Amino acid sequence: MPSYGKKNSGMNSQETISRLDISSNIKFSPKNITVPQKDLLIFFRQLAVIIQSGVPLAQGLELLAENTKNEKFALIQIQISLRLQAGDELSICLKKYPKVFAPITIGLIEAGEAGGILDKVLDRIATLIEQQAKIKSQIKGALTYPVIILVLAISVSLGLLIFIVPTFDKMFKDMGAELPGLTEFMLTLSRFVTSYQFYIFTPIIFIIIGYIFRTYYETRSGRFKIDSFILKIPLFGSLLLRSEVASLCDTLSTLIDSGIPLVEAIDRCIAASSNERVKRCLSIAIQKVKEGQELSNSIESYNVFPKLVRSMIKIGEETGKLGFMTENLANFYKREVEEAVSSLTQAMEPMVIMVVAGIVGTIVVALYLPMFKIINVMG
Repeated sequence: MPSYGKKNSGMNSQETISRLDISSNIKFSPKNITVPQKDLLIFFRQLAVIIQSGVPLAQGLELLAENTKNEKFALIQIQISLRLQAGDELSICLKKYPKVFAPITIGLIEAGEAGGILDKVLDRIATLIEQQAKIKSQIKGALTYPVIILVLAISVSLGLLIFIVPTFDKMFKDMGAELPGLTEFMLTLSRFVTSYQFYIFTPIIFIIIGYIFRTYYETRSGRFKIDSFILKIPLFGSLLLRSEVASLCDTLSTLIDSGIPLVEAIDRCIAASSNERVKRCLSIAIQKVKEGQELSNSIESYNVFPKLVRSMIKIGEETGKLGFMTENLANFYKREVEEAVSSLTQAMEPMVIMVVAGIVGTIVVALYLPMFKIINVMG
């Protein structure tokens, strides 16, 4: 079995240590530092190429560190290189940086080291990171659009209430006319948003609500209830569930194909998931799989996964091609996410016009209703 971590780098150790000393002014805690996914993608992709080229792993890490712009990440690579030269395995070295290298990454590397296919595993890790980053980017893009609409609608409303409506308020007072209910409501709302109380208490209320939400979400029951509610939101809930399923199947396929046992693979999928309802379903599935049940029957809890997922996994178990089936499921749901994001974006475009036009139209009608009434009386 190849021992990638124990090969001599062929470089001057003093040179490596001196470079480490030069970077010692960069202070950080190994347990707290994080690295952008883009940097990790480049790191694993280049490391796989270096190993395939026959360059010793420790030396390869030093070469990568020299070309890494992120100074903290470069220092981490040098430290890992030194540990490799001291005889540690790569997986053991990576465990020193839990916020940088996810448990699934370390598990795959352990499997690669055991099977002597570290280069292939590193390339597969890079592909997995790339696919998951793409899904997250698509989800963020889909969720950003309604947020922009909301901010735009609120901005337009506040602009009219603060700068336009007060002018009509003064005019209506001078006229002494009886105002319609909609107009009276709009003037009252304008007086409120232009008052000192609004500017003082609104930020305080938002801070309190944010604190209560965050405190509740940090509890296990609170996170479960909120994450369950998120999956039930029309349009967006379905999109988020598809992205979860795509990411889960992609991860599970990678782990199974790398030779990791099913129970351990599911356990690492739990760590990779961001939804508490999905995590609980998988936790129950682990217990049932340990008891001898099939995975397809074990993931029925909480009605999280679509029937298609359970059916395809069942076929994979019966044919002995679970990795192949989960890979196909991942590809299918990735396409589903892309199509859903595209459809949602197209549907939101006319909605922007309707929302803004509705707000502006309501305010304009409320301001001009008294004038129409006066004109009718004079006529």
